[in-house]
Order: sequence, then C-alpha cells, then structure tokens
Amino acid sequence: MTPRVHVFPVRVYFEDTDAGGIVYHSVYLNYAERARTEMVRGLGISQRALLERGGGTAFAVRGATMDFLRPARLDDLLRVETGIVAVGGASVELDQSIRREDDGVELVRIGVRLGYITLSGKPARIPAAIRDLFGNWIRERR
Repeated sequence: MTPRVHVFPVRVYFEDTDAGGIVYHSVYLNYAERARTEMVRGLGISQRALLERGGGTAFAVRGATMDFLRPARLDDLLRVETGIVAVGGASVELDQSIRREDDGVELVRIGVRLGYITLSGKPARIPAAIRDLFGNWIRERR
C-alpha cells in the first residue's frame, strides 16, 4: 500500500504575521495542529468522542522539532502536509511540512510525537481500531 499524506490548506492572515509581514514562528505550530486535527477527523476519529468515552482520553503533543527553511508572508496560500511515520502502543510520530501552494517550496519542517493519555495525564494504549487506521498512513521518515 502506498503511504498517504494528508493535505490541509491555510491562508496567511495579518494576525499571523509580525510587523514585517512574515509569519511569526509560533503560528506554524497552530497551522500544524489544525492540519493534524483535520487528518484525524478525516479518518473518522472523533476527538470529542475520545474525550467523552469512559474516563476520557486524548492525543497530546509530547515533543516537537521545527526547522525553519524559508519565511511565509502575508496572504500566502500554504499547504500543510501530514504523514505518519510510526505508531506505537501509546504514541504516534508524524512528519509535517508546510509549503507554499503556488510553487511547492518547503518553508517549515515539523516532527511531532503525540502521546495518547487519560485526562489525568497517564499514558493509555491507543485502541486497536485507531492504530489500524493510522497504520495505513505510515511512511518513511524524511
């Protein structure tokens, strides 16, 4: 099976930029979070249902690395590409890339490790059905 990549479009608005019209560094994490949320939703996983079921569970960012390659600017149309590189018993590792839509140039590279936890913050095993869905998306790390 060919690994899949989820693509999420985002426009750079004035609120996302610094005084020079360049995207402020922390905003890229917001873009990445939205893209991950939409990927999970697209797989049919309801984060609200995870929170409400039993004692409640959720995916939480355990770690993130970012490489800033080039700046995004006011009014740029971007795409956030998300791929899964590993699924463990209680964790998921993803690669995300933010590119300009018009020329495909990579601007930011983000590596994210999600932990699956209870609402009290303890690690929980990812349900098999969710692991299976994620498993169909695994690709090689960039």
